[in-house]
Amino acid sequence: MLPIFEDETHEALREAARGWVQRTIAPHAQAWEEAKSFPVELYRQAGEAGLLGVGYPEAYGGGAGDTLHGLVVAEELVRGGSVGTAMSLGSHAIALPPILAMGTDEQKQRFAPDIIAGRRIAALAITEPDAGSDVANVGCRAVRDGDHYVVNGTKTFITSGCRADLITLAVRTGPPGFGGISLLVVEADTPGFSASAPMEKMGWWASDTAELHFEDVRVPVANRLGPENAGFLGIMANFVHERLFISATCVAMARVALEESERYVRERSAFGKPLMGFQVTRHKLADMLTREQAARAFTAVTAERHRRGEDVNHDVAMVKNVAVDACSFVTDAAVQLHGGMGYMRECQVERLYRDARLFPIGGGTTEIMKEIISRRWR
Repeated sequence: MLPIFEDETHEALREAARGWVQRTIAPHAQAWEEAKSFPVELYRQAGEAGLLGVGYPEAYGGGAGDTLHGLVVAEELVRGGSVGTAMSLGSHAIALPPILAMGTDEQKQRFAPDIIAGRRIAALAITEPDAGSDVANVGCRAVRDGDHYVVNGTKTFITSGCRADLITLAVRTGPPGFGGISLLVVEADTPGFSASAPMEKMGWWASDTAELHFEDVRVPVANRLGPENAGFLGIMANFVHERLFISATCVAMARVALEESERYVRERSAFGKPLMGFQVTRHKLADMLTREQAARAFTAVTAERHRRGEDVNHDVAMVKNVAVDACSFVTDAAVQLHGGMGYMRECQVERLYRDARLFPIGGGTTEIMKEIISRRWR
């Protein structure tokens, strides 16, 4: 994210990831977006390239590394031109950490290697039709029946939900409120589980987003992560990583939109001179660059503090809002600079503009982030 925090390992990873993305994703990005899908084999290819294992323990097939290594990969995936593809390939980044943080050695060995290798696709399922940002209000219920839980309920807006082989699932096993939530790993071939067809979305077209249904799904108690009713803390801890991941993605999108805009205004002419020759154009680019660089610096500093083990829960909420605002501003300005072409689906900034609209909602809304920040004064 920032050279001051990156060493030669980050630089080498960035070069390798960028090369793989430019060879494997970039040539097909627009076609995959229009098709609203990408080949499932891409997960295995990304696993073989080592991109899915960055930041995870070598004992489970990972490539080790730290927080910044993971953010480097997230940024380079976005530069492939399809945010939907990038986000689907990265769905394990929010589904796998609870397994590694709360799971037993047996659970980690059973689930993590296949996810990291791209042999199995993992998704995180928390949001419900009646419980979005209010995580403590999760209603999908799991009732203990001997050595199994019987799960009933619905999850919605689940990234990679259509293709997922494993679902890290938030369920209610206890009383109302945050103290009654547990996490289970559900295998998609379990009877009673079903996923909808891909949901139609404003952006992220290449990403499959599904509604998941659980009807008397029997999940072994051996698939519970951590103690019963202790899942909420695991969910909250996971949000720090997810929000850094989102922030890095937003910074990358802003950078791509800025680069596309700079290229366009150098090539496009009006009133007898390139658009870059007008002060209003240069000032708009200056505003775009300033927002992108400020968000990049804040994200990098907070990621470095997280890497050192500091508590950044409040700070990462600020980082997400700053990065999301920068991304929204820069992608909107990019469309304006492109004029009519910026409104055309063949134009990359049109896709970026649509894709950016999710981030003030996903991973915790802007309003929820402000509430988290405000707790400093309680």
